[in-house]
Amino acid sequence: MSTVPPSGTPTDDPITDAPRPEARGPRGFQDRRGPDLIAERRIVERVSAVYERWGFEPLETSAFEYADALGKFLPDADRPNEGVFALQDDDDQWMALRYDLTAPLARYAAQSWETLPKPFRRYAFGPVWRNEKPGPGRFREFIQCDADTVGSDRPEADAEILALAVEGLTAAGLQRDQAVIRVSNRKLFDGLFETNGVNDAGQRLTALRAVDKFDRLGWDGVSALLGDGRLDESGDYTRGAQLPAGAIQAIGDFLMLEKLGRGSRSTVINLLADSGLLGAVGEQALTELAAIDRALNAMEVSDAAVTFDPTIVRGLEYYTGAVFEAELLLPTTDERGRPVRFGSIGGGGRYDDLVARFTGQSVPATGFSFGVSRLAAALRASGRDPAGEVRGPVVVIAFSDADMAHYLGAVAELRAAGIAAELYLGRAGMKAQMKYADRRGAPVAVMLGGDEIAAGTVTLKDLDAGRRLSQAVSDNAEWKQARPGQQTLPRDQLVAAIRSILEGSSITA
Repeated sequence: MSTVPPSGTPTDDPITDAPRPEARGPRGFQDRRGPDLIAERRIVERVSAVYERWGFEPLETSAFEYADALGKFLPDADRPNEGVFALQDDDDQWMALRYDLTAPLARYAAQSWETLPKPFRRYAFGPVWRNEKPGPGRFREFIQCDADTVGSDRPEADAEILALAVEGLTAAGLQRDQAVIRVSNRKLFDGLFETNGVNDAGQRLTALRAVDKFDRLGWDGVSALLGDGRLDESGDYTRGAQLPAGAIQAIGDFLMLEKLGRGSRSTVINLLADSGLLGAVGEQALTELAAIDRALNAMEVSDAAVTFDPTIVRGLEYYTGAVFEAELLLPTTDERGRPVRFGSIGGGGRYDDLVARFTGQSVPATGFSFGVSRLAAALRASGRDPAGEVRGPVVVIAFSDADMAHYLGAVAELRAAGIAAELYLGRAGMKAQMKYADRRGAPVAVMLGGDEIAAGTVTLKDLDAGRRLSQAVSDNAEWKQARPGQQTLPRDQLVAAIRSILEGSSITA
């Protein structure tokens, strides 16, 4: 009799005396089966159908890119593994697993630009990898789904991506009032910085990261990060952007103005235009936002679905204009029923300089990305199963080796009719096989015992009906006598009877 050692306990193979590896998965990665995978695949299928209807074509790039092509995490040491999983090829070039789907698109567009239709409209989905510290709900591998337009500088391209994102999230399982996409333009803050003499790129980036925390820290916390720095509750000190007092005041006036004026898209634009805070670059941002608003109105995208919120800055440095962030409004709870906030489930924006890294020529681009795994988790946390109804296969019970040909014939007949089916191929008895069928989520168990084979009949156990009826029967003897959901019928009615059960209207013998 073998025993399984406690996790982490080294063991030796009894034959070779070599240490046996511990069965464990790497930190930050997860094994997923049935319902989780089905949920994500169904989300991707529904969203992909929307994207294709809008004229976006699928594109699949490789999991690996050369490290310098990724751009965000460039080598700053002998091994370029800051944020990515990297390895050195046999020609001494560093390759890394992609950390998103946008950087590979920029590389592909630059490499294939002469042969592409312009603008190039593509969508993509697949796993991405981040070499970051894992934590609760934070994994090193997850699924993203993107849609991008490369080669159009029109604000209408941004508006179309936003409208597409609204319809895509609805197709994924959210109702229109369960998410909102907040939109801003990075040039608003460029105008603020320029007007107030903040020209250092490092200061600007630190200031934007501080503003990104406005909803969480409020103005007091943000103003500290714009200045000398902030000491948080844990005792950690974060160095600030060291902005001059006048610049901090201007940013404060801007954020408070936006907070007081949050409403329709046109209201926010007018309020910002009247503020006198933004300078020439900021005025250009307002012109672009106004064009986006007109296009969204033409596509009948409501202010509730897409709103203008100038505090949105996004974390990635490559955004050059409009920026988007999708926020989940759906009430969600954890496994103990306590409210939990998912917050952002996607985002994007305009990145006009990303392709230029390869070509030296500006190629405008805009796109939106959402986390498939994160959205599926959010739907589950709201009490909804994103997989919908997931049925296992019909299970054919095996009674004896001698009748194996009958069982295989029944399985083949069901599969040929388009019904998912399997033959039990273990060596357990009848009771264990029925338990197996139940664990598989089988809707029906097919029984071809010796008596049925001799009589030319088949017995079907409607397991879905049995599960429903079991809730109303408390006495075991009554249960056995009723034999709920069970029927015997001619063998040639097998397919029709099971199809009827699957459609929810069992026929009687």
